[in-house]
Amino acid sequence: MSTYGQLMTDAVRQFSVFEYSDAALEARELLGKALGLDCRSSEFNEKLWEDTEDGAEERFCAYCERRLNGEPLQYIIGEWDFFGLTFEVGKGVLIPRQDTEILVEIAEKQYKNLDRIDIVDLCAGSGCIGFTLEKRLKNANVTLVEYYADAIDYLFRNKLRHSSNARIVKGDVRDEQLAKITPQADLIVCNPPYLTASDMKDLQREVRFEPVEALYGGEDGLDMYRSVVRLWKDVLRGGGMMLFEIGNTQAEDVMQIMIQHGFRDVRVRKDHAGNDRAVYGFKRE
Repeated sequence: MSTYGQLMTDAVRQFSVFEYSDAALEARELLGKALGLDCRSSEFNEKLWEDTEDGAEERFCAYCERRLNGEPLQYIIGEWDFFGLTFEVGKGVLIPRQDTEILVEIAEKQYKNLDRIDIVDLCAGSGCIGFTLEKRLKNANVTLVEYYADAIDYLFRNKLRHSSNARIVKGDVRDEQLAKITPQADLIVCNPPYLTASDMKDLQREVRFEPVEALYGGEDGLDMYRSVVRLWKDVLRGGGMMLFEIGNTQAEDVMQIMIQHGFRDVRVRKDHAGNDRAVYGFKRE
């Protein structure tokens, strides 16, 4: 008979094959899900000394097998944290990443003193950006635009989870008519697909589980930036900000696209790992 602690230790050893992950963290998260416990709780830590029971052990082993087959930890758990909030995620939606939190930081710093703000979140995915901004900015009126059905399902789940008043719109951000009928905004934020054709060939195995449509940005990775800046700039009020996540080699190209369309004070910001991660600029008054 094994204890849950021994079971977790075995999983850590197996997960050590994943070069870019924290094996101990992943094993704890999966065991916590199998036990129905928060893996950071004292109750979980006490459980590690107990002998395993068939149901929980079987669930844990099944989760471990899925992870060893390359499925992302976040999909197996079914949720992930972003800027202190927890969002439901799964197959068909991009996993929230810490790198993306820089977008929230930029927007919050710019607009924290406003009494009201209208925000449009394009390519919204799980809604982690839009819902977080709604929580952190005063009287934020948020519209989330997403095209793919699986992602829209998670948008509605997360809207319910966070008691949000955000408006969810099914539509293609490359649709000129959609942009024309969208009410004006003070902030447009977008984390578009931006991987290049070359990037797609070299994806880590677990990233291949995420939806291609949320990753691939065309041959040079810039297709969506060109479309969004061109079609959505008129949705912004004068002085409003357009804010993008970018790949770490794309800053100059995205900045030039915005400058060519008349944006002022176009800048790049690094994420907390020191990589270029966001480009933003302001519509002229």
